[in-house]
Amino acid sequence: MTSECFVYIVLPGETEFVTAGRFQRTLDRHGVATGRFVYGKSYLGRENAVPIDPLELKLGTKTYETGLLKGVFGALRDASPDHWGRRVIERHFGSPGPDELDYLLHSPDDRAGALGFGRNKKPPAPKRKFNRTLDLGKLQEFADAIITDKELPTGADAEQAQELLLEGTSMGGARPKAVVEDDGALWIAKFNRPDDKWNHAKAERAMLELARACGLQTAVSKLTAIGDRDALLVKRFDRQEIMAGYRRARMISALTLLRSEDTHQNRSKWSYVLLAEEIRRVSAQPKVDAPELFKRMCFNALITNNDDHPRNHAVIAMDEDWGLSPAYDLVPSMPISVERRDLALECGDMGRYAHAENLLSQCTRFLLKPEDARAIIDDMEQTVKDQWYAICRREGVSEKDCETIKMAFAYEGFRLPLTNEITTG
Repeated sequence: MTSECFVYIVLPGETEFVTAGRFQRTLDRHGVATGRFVYGKSYLGRENAVPIDPLELKLGTKTYETGLLKGVFGALRDASPDHWGRRVIERHFGSPGPDELDYLLHSPDDRAGALGFGRNKKPPAPKRKFNRTLDLGKLQEFADAIITDKELPTGADAEQAQELLLEGTSMGGARPKAVVEDDGALWIAKFNRPDDKWNHAKAERAMLELARACGLQTAVSKLTAIGDRDALLVKRFDRQEIMAGYRRARMISALTLLRSEDTHQNRSKWSYVLLAEEIRRVSAQPKVDAPELFKRMCFNALITNNDDHPRNHAVIAMDEDWGLSPAYDLVPSMPISVERRDLALECGDMGRYAHAENLLSQCTRFLLKPEDARAIIDDMEQTVKDQWYAICRREGVSEKDCETIKMAFAYEGFRLPLTNEITTG
């Protein structure tokens, strides 16, 4: 069985889609998927043509082929919805459910990055309507129904809310979200869930501010209230408003850079060290971006953010040059052990172990001298210890929630004397 679609792209400095090429996905009789992509001749003839992926899909006339990610090239999969968006589309689709190409086609044209997909060779006319912050109440109600698997609301307002929520399905992650326009910019609205153990919107806002206090480059954010609930608005760093509309940055995830998959079988490729090497290959400023990645790795270890998987790191290109995106999705996790905690990606000679010496063990791969890397860790650890509580309270995190998450910060095992049992565990 073969299905195909056209791939569109918004080129640097422009606001309208052009057709970049054609994507074809084939399933053999054993259910094994193969994806193929070829750039269009008219696209290759453009003076301002840019590659969709600087490593895997370089400009050229060849037909590219992949068997990874169920036959979907990483750069294309990055523009497809992740867990939350897929859940919304599946409820919208009904039975039988969508296949991989359906996810690409039914995700909105305001997806992350600069790509779009369609059945026609000519890109469709762009949509100019964006959700407003005043729509958030309807979106929250609809999101709650999806989360709890309840019957979806009905009526004109519910139909409108469903359409609005579908417009925000492409941004990735498991938490409910939508794209809204406010103050002349586009924002990702991230909703609290009814089953949250603490106020995630306020806690994530606090972590973004704590990261800034530690010297990290983070996404701009703000909090807003939806009745008695809170939502976090994160400014989209892959969009830039100009008179003609919004410019779009190309965007690919660390998963794509690592040429990996989001399965346990591919966890061996999930590595900050390997990611630093790939960023050094694609970044226009490797001496800035590699040390920045090191700081983020250390920060995630110090706040017990073990949801730092490869889809939560990205590189973007608003113009021709690629660079590390601002940090996003920084959240503390409920700690289990006070002696050892692991990150989602390997961070040194001792694997995923979130320990100061492990973070230091490969620091030169991040273009850092050992003494400079040690100073970064020491300073950041002290900042986290000294400021996490004050910043959380300043951002409205309750005393009860602070008590719940306090064990996430600079845990004891971060400096635990190393033993053979610890280093090999």
